[in-house]
Amino acid sequence: MNSVVELSLVLAVVAAACALPGTFLVLRRGAMTSDAIGHVLLFGIVLAYFAVRDLDSPWLLFGAAASGVLAVVLVEVLEKSGRVKADAALGLVFAALFAAGVLMVSVSVKNVHLDVDQVLLGQPEAARDPRWEAFGAAVPPVWILGAVLALNLLLVTLFFKELKLTTFDPGLAASLGFRPAVVHYALMVVVSVTAVAAFDAVGPVLVVGFFVVPAAAAFLLTDRLAVMLALAALFGVVAAFVGTFAADALNTTTAGAVAVALGVLFAAVLLAAPGRGLAAQAVQRLRQKRAFHELMLTVHLAQHEGTPEEAEESRAASLHAHLHWSPQRTAAVVARATRNGFVVRTGEGLKLTDTGRAKVREVLGGK
Repeated sequence: MNSVVELSLVLAVVAAACALPGTFLVLRRGAMTSDAIGHVLLFGIVLAYFAVRDLDSPWLLFGAAASGVLAVVLVEVLEKSGRVKADAALGLVFAALFAAGVLMVSVSVKNVHLDVDQVLLGQPEAARDPRWEAFGAAVPPVWILGAVLALNLLLVTLFFKELKLTTFDPGLAASLGFRPAVVHYALMVVVSVTAVAAFDAVGPVLVVGFFVVPAAAAFLLTDRLAVMLALAALFGVVAAFVGTFAADALNTTTAGAVAVALGVLFAAVLLAAPGRGLAAQAVQRLRQKRAFHELMLTVHLAQHEGTPEEAEESRAASLHAHLHWSPQRTAAVVARATRNGFVVRTGEGLKLTDTGRAKVREVLGGK
């Protein structure tokens, strides 16, 4: 198999595995929890190494996962103390544990150089090479990542109702006996295990990217949780393939190219998403502004209808002075109101139609 295709498949598995729990992190407003977990894994790995003194031991994975759960617990304790806000607690915990991990490596393990690029961006190209052994056979990381993806998919399917209810209405979930706190910590365990599996392959930067960006993009496109989960996984896979092939074509770092692909994908969705995208919101604001101007015109005409000033107040040539608009805006508003059937021209003036009067009554509450 082509090495680029093989690498893109590995990253696609990582992306899909992270996107599933990442969707719930985004919905629970805990997106940066993945950042904290991604940074504190080093702390757990170092502690596990001190215990087993074997860099190839699978206990290092358990230590990393445990450190992720520890970080979440510490954040919860600080937040519930009432002394520290959630975002500050997150920053305090992950900075402290990450620094502690780096310090332990620097002090206790001599002649070790921590490559910043490797720590932050990982080495996706090495994710295809076997690093673990089971029953005497080499186990490629992609098998572990595939198992994590299958486990996440199974858990989301089996506990979809519990996750959905505790995410959107934890009070109702508690009253029905679902125990939101248990579900929350179980989700954090899943996030930690997923982050551990992905950490070695893609580094903490892409771990955060795969957890957060696809889910955030999917959130802009749908209100249905099942569809959001599917879209998040799809977006992560697409970004993995696009970024990997772009890196090969440009001869640059794979992790960096995939991160850029994630950013470009989110920017495209943010711009073009129907209803929630920037373009759609701009069009909606323009329509609201135009509708408001037409309403002001109809209210102005209604207020002076049947009064001695009606002829002057409704004269098209001087209408802009009464409404304090520019002549160009006034002409455009009159043209739209005429097309929409709110007013008609009567010589040099304007007159409300029955539709226009009904609109004014609807807004002002008159009869």
